[in-house]
Amino acid sequence: MTTTGRYLVLLEDNATIIGTRELSRLTGIRCANTADAAGAAPGELFRSAGGIVLHDLGVALISADEEQFTSLQRAAGERGPIAGIEAERQVFAIGDPSTSVEDGEFTWGLQAVRADRTQPTGKDVRIAVLDTGLDLKHPDFAGRDIVTGSFVEGQDVQDGHGHGTHVIGTSCGPRTSSEGPGYGIASEASIYAGKVLGDDGSGSDSGILSGIQWAISNGCAVVSMSLGAPTQPGAPYSDAFEKVAQRAMERGTLIIAAAGNESERSAGTIAPVGHPANCPSIMAIGAIDSQLQIADFSSGTVDEIGQVDLVGPGVDVYSSWPGAERYRKLSGTSMATPHVSGVAALYAQQYAERAWGLWARLSQTARRMPLAATDVGAGLVQAP
Repeated sequence: MTTTGRYLVLLEDNATIIGTRELSRLTGIRCANTADAAGAAPGELFRSAGGIVLHDLGVALISADEEQFTSLQRAAGERGPIAGIEAERQVFAIGDPSTSVEDGEFTWGLQAVRADRTQPTGKDVRIAVLDTGLDLKHPDFAGRDIVTGSFVEGQDVQDGHGHGTHVIGTSCGPRTSSEGPGYGIASEASIYAGKVLGDDGSGSDSGILSGIQWAISNGCAVVSMSLGAPTQPGAPYSDAFEKVAQRAMERGTLIIAAAGNESERSAGTIAPVGHPANCPSIMAIGAIDSQLQIADFSSGTVDEIGQVDLVGPGVDVYSSWPGAERYRKLSGTSMATPHVSGVAALYAQQYAERAWGLWARLSQTARRMPLAATDVGAGLVQAP
């Protein structure tokens, strides 16, 4: 686990104000509250104060020395508004280039999840994709309903990496294209492109949490996160992210995240589901190939800490790419995740269900597979 040197402080339910005061009393750290700083970027808030309180999530992001950390750790073990403290992790985009050729009217991924035969388009449903941003000049997104936000200091939402444009293309791109196969699932959904990873493809927990709060406050039904950090077998999941996911569910927002690419199954190694997908209230997505076999790299369920919930197409996935290249193929659980997120938006359009109800419908309608549930969960996601 790579950490940033900062900390996440989890506050008890409905204790944001008193928790912020207690944090300041114990440490002397002055935290800016996002509720009082509309329009300011998290990076700006962090420079102007000792930390940030994400008021909708009940989480503070702070820099703390050893004495301050010890004080907060002690408070977390006692009765009061401080529920826990943990190190902030560094996270990364999850995906690798591919060189195979795509033929047909629709990508193999759209066909596998039956998005080529479905009627819903995700119209009026808001999907937040938290990644490296979006190429706002890409012609396939011209005229779309797009809202943007950057949570990376010094960078706007324009995608200088490519990963974000690719995953947004799968979840929300066009279902028909004049230059190649249709590759997008929720082709009329409202796109909320949140930049939480920099142009180098890396970011931190604080950026992700800021993006989640932004998505919740904008009424997004789905948050798609093709990112993460490796974990070790038996390592606990993040209490802060788990509580945030529960609070998101209470507000009607389902969080879907990539399980991770750390396995080498051909060599007999299956890695555990990564952070933050290993949290019980975050839907973890594994990857399959076009032969409907588990991808060699796809992380799996190895203990009781984290489990794969569903799988999606994740090998040789064709989608949008920034600049003159326009399209590229990538492989990873990052590519599987937006297939599930796009399908989730289709169900959200067709039914009133949100949060746990949407999770249940995705699981109940999944295609059962002759593979271990520890690898594929409920199965391959299927469009309505």
